[in-house]
Amino acid sequence: MEKPTPKAKALLPIVVFLILYLGNGIYFEYINPTEGQMGFYVMSVVVAFVIALIVAFLQNPKLSFDKKIHACAQGIGDDNITIMLFIFLMAGAFSGIASASGGAESTANLLLDIIPANFAIPGLFIIACLISMAMGTSVGTITVLVPIAASVSASAGLNLPMCVATVVGGAMFGDNLSFISDTTIAATKTQGVEMKDKFRVNFKIALPAAIITLVILIVLAMRGDTAQLGHFDYNIWQAIPYFAVLIASLCGINVFIVLGCGTILSGVVGIATGSLTVASAFSSMGTGTSGMFETMIVTILVASIGALMKAYGGFEFILQLIKNNFKGKKGGMFGIGFLTSLMDIATANNTVAIVMAGPIAKDISQEFGIDPKKTASLLDTFSCVWQGIIPYGAQLLVAASLAKITSVSIIPFLFYPFLLFLCVVGSILLDKTPASASASDSEDIA
Repeated sequence: MEKPTPKAKALLPIVVFLILYLGNGIYFEYINPTEGQMGFYVMSVVVAFVIALIVAFLQNPKLSFDKKIHACAQGIGDDNITIMLFIFLMAGAFSGIASASGGAESTANLLLDIIPANFAIPGLFIIACLISMAMGTSVGTITVLVPIAASVSASAGLNLPMCVATVVGGAMFGDNLSFISDTTIAATKTQGVEMKDKFRVNFKIALPAAIITLVILIVLAMRGDTAQLGHFDYNIWQAIPYFAVLIASLCGINVFIVLGCGTILSGVVGIATGSLTVASAFSSMGTGTSGMFETMIVTILVASIGALMKAYGGFEFILQLIKNNFKGKKGGMFGIGFLTSLMDIATANNTVAIVMAGPIAKDISQEFGIDPKKTASLLDTFSCVWQGIIPYGAQLLVAASLAKITSVSIIPFLFYPFLLFLCVVGSILLDKTPASASASDSEDIA
């Protein structure tokens, strides 16, 4: 099939989306804020994408409406998009029933009871890493742990923004690596790679950043006062489903099996411990899947917009732009990082950023001979770096709201996201894999 001619105007739908979404977000967050309302969530991301899709359909009148519909259908019907949607549903069901059964609180409290009091802050980081790896959500982890971090801060006279930032950093570690995180699902499925393969590549980037962060926190803890943590109530049985899902995911078991078994186990444990009834178990699963609906709709809309932009020559234009400004395989990696960063800063949503950047990144990956596993890792890592830093993202806004501080005050203590950025840049600069070998890997996976 002949490649379309590169055309900058084919990117107009995304420009329209960014102007609408970013413009409204800035206005309602900083110019005309409403108490209790996060400005970047006043305008639904779905509405902004629907308007962008309408713009895409109005473009290129030479192409018939039926052919445009066919292009959208091909984009939505891609195998990886279909798998992604199914995984989103199952991840939502597990998250809903596991949270309702009391698993998140029990897991956090169990770990807090084990940690020595004088290592409260490093302990919070480790707990946030483990909880977010098991839950697959940074916002959920922050919601559970920030009130605990605030309590630790008050009991020991520790810096509150630093305690909150420690939780945010750990939450982003798990969001970046968890097998059931929507960012991992989006990054791997847009590139057509296995989650366990992406995890291996990603872990080599995230682990050094986490270790350095932990060392910094331990040094700060040793210089500070001892926290009085007291005793935290937990039910060890309620914590088992999270640990089971975490271990099964790390063992490389198929994600559908992991999520299915995790959901059943959470339901059984919840009913057995009295935290759930049969009715509330099914209700919580429904609530969890409902929470994924917006992400699924966005995925469908972005797949449609992306298919039309590709048909109009938009992807070719971006590819040409990156080829002209980034040279060689490492340049292609930086191009993917730049593209993903731009999308996340603009949308304040790392999953949306990956879904938008994914198809273009795949073309860049093929053009520059980049291993698809590396591309998936770059997409996830760069999006999580910025999502953990921008003061108008859900993570910092929720954390700030729970701790009753400003989101900007948290930023100087976000050691992990800043170190993760340095580590991912270092991984690109130190990459020695020949482009031809990467291209070969891509063919093998396909």
